[in-house]
Amino acid sequence: MKNLVIILCVAFLSIGAYAQEKVAKIEFKTDVIDYGTIEKGADGVRVFEFTNTGNAPLIISNAKSTCGCTVPKWPKEPIMPGETGEIKVKYDTKRVNPIRKTITVTSNAETPSVALKIKGLVVDSSKASVLEKKDKSVMEQ
Repeated sequence: MKNLVIILCVAFLSIGAYAQEKVAKIEFKTDVIDYGTIEKGADGVRVFEFTNTGNAPLIISNAKSTCGCTVPKWPKEPIMPGETGEIKVKYDTKRVNPIRKTITVTSNAETPSVALKIKGLVVDSSKASVLEKKDKSVMEQ
């Protein structure tokens, strides 16, 4: 009876250790994309590349932005160990202002929630800034 209990304990621990070894891991090339200064209406699509560095299939269940002006698209199929994937982010560049947005990626990875960031500045070169207008009016006088 004592041997049976020991065998069951060893088997249970072995199964538990084996189950813990199988885990997906998501590793991004970068977690920040800087758009720099871009023109109003420019292409707002950028790509976050990642690799499943774990030993179990990676499943991304959601990717959401802090506002509706940024739309992420992610792979719906599992990413196998060692494979790469990408999350495409489209920012609405019709909005002239600084870009500071966060995209939260949720998956079955060891770290289940990852924050990705985009930043930059959208400008409208067809409109002169207040300072430029002031400088021109001073020069004309």
